[in-house]
Amino acid sequence: MKQFMDEDFMLRSDTAKRLYHDYSEKLPIIDYHCHLSPQMMLEDKPFENITQIFLGGDHYKWRYMRSCGVDEEYITGSASDRDKFKAFCSCLGYAIGNPLYHWTHLELRRYFGIDEIVSEDTADIIWEKANKVIAETKMSPSRLINSSNVDVICTTDDPADNLEYHRAIKEKGHISASVYPAFRPDFALNIEKDTFAPYVHKLEAVSGKEINSFRALADVLVERIRFFDENGCKVSDHALDGAPYCELSSDELEAAFEKAMRGESVSSAEADGYKTALLAVMAEEYHKLGWVMQLHMGALRNNNSRMFKKLGADTGFDSINDYAIAENLSKLLDSMEKNDALPKTILYTLNPKDNYTLATMLGNFQSSEIPGKIQFGSAWWFNDQRDGMTEQMKSLANLGALCKFVGMLTDSRSFLSYTRHEYFRRIMCNIIGSWVENGEFPCDYTILGKIVSDISYYNAKNYFGF
Repeated sequence: MKQFMDEDFMLRSDTAKRLYHDYSEKLPIIDYHCHLSPQMMLEDKPFENITQIFLGGDHYKWRYMRSCGVDEEYITGSASDRDKFKAFCSCLGYAIGNPLYHWTHLELRRYFGIDEIVSEDTADIIWEKANKVIAETKMSPSRLINSSNVDVICTTDDPADNLEYHRAIKEKGHISASVYPAFRPDFALNIEKDTFAPYVHKLEAVSGKEINSFRALADVLVERIRFFDENGCKVSDHALDGAPYCELSSDELEAAFEKAMRGESVSSAEADGYKTALLAVMAEEYHKLGWVMQLHMGALRNNNSRMFKKLGADTGFDSINDYAIAENLSKLLDSMEKNDALPKTILYTLNPKDNYTLATMLGNFQSSEIPGKIQFGSAWWFNDQRDGMTEQMKSLANLGALCKFVGMLTDSRSFLSYTRHEYFRRIMCNIIGSWVENGEFPCDYTILGKIVSDISYYNAKNYFGF
């Protein structure tokens, strides 16, 4: 029986161990998509206790606690931080098969030097030990980032943001990683939602321009893209409910825009046509600037209306959607390609049923502009665990060029989540090592080492142009 989470954790062969320890383990991290707060990074306030770092905003952990029957009072309610932490430890002790079990123990070991196994019995010991480390080191966002070998962080930012925190972080110089904004125009894209008209007015205030037409909105967004570019941005991100595609005339586009601004409902065809047109405008600008466009598909959000009303979005009540995406996604990408305006693009699916769909879609739109121009994004959200990562990488290897994969990201609001890069790298090295051990690929460490180090770090560095 192997020891629990020893130095060769998840590395099941000698080849896997060598690949990880010699070629992957010590490489820097490029976190090209996360939800960390630039304001928290700038203010850099020390955390008061382990609960603030472990459970604050972490809806992965909240979902698990709810599944174990923990009352909301001990999750997002008014219970003390100590009681919340004890409630978490009490149920995590039984989390067999859940990646939270591994992530939590990795976080405790890497950041706090704590080897205790999490359980109800050890909760008080871990609480005291972790809080002692927090107090002694004045543990803050910058300390966690600087101790994690992070090279680049891309946050997620609204087009209306003035990016003052990013500029101030750079000027302050307390974070060793380069912190860049990422352009996330969901509110401008979601014409069918009641947030659309108020958001357009917000953009008017920021830009100082009247937005009374689709064309005017598109022009303002292009201006905001250029402003983000001036502040170091190299990547956009779009959360798409599906893969929208519909062709509307200019008059139809303007009519749909006017309806939405009056607060009237738009049809699904009007919404898809509007999104198709606006994505095309933004994609053309991304292409000109050399940006990467990320398309996240497959989420069904805010399913529990009662809890959404109580806690808001991103609190653990989302799940996987199961719509068809292949035909519309093909048409959407082709419409950009026709005009030679398809940017570097990363495609993510939350539903693993679409792994092969995306892995084959890549090959339709590659070019010599850059290796792996169209990427199959890392296993995302509910899939960023051992089986999900394994299936994503195997799909890409079977149908594309795994060697050009840009690798892992945190997609997280937690400053402890850099251990997920370690988790990913161990899984990746184990997969490749198993192929070598089975005689399915030569044991040539010159080639194997390059593949592993590229996926771990260099592919992302070159792809994004950091």
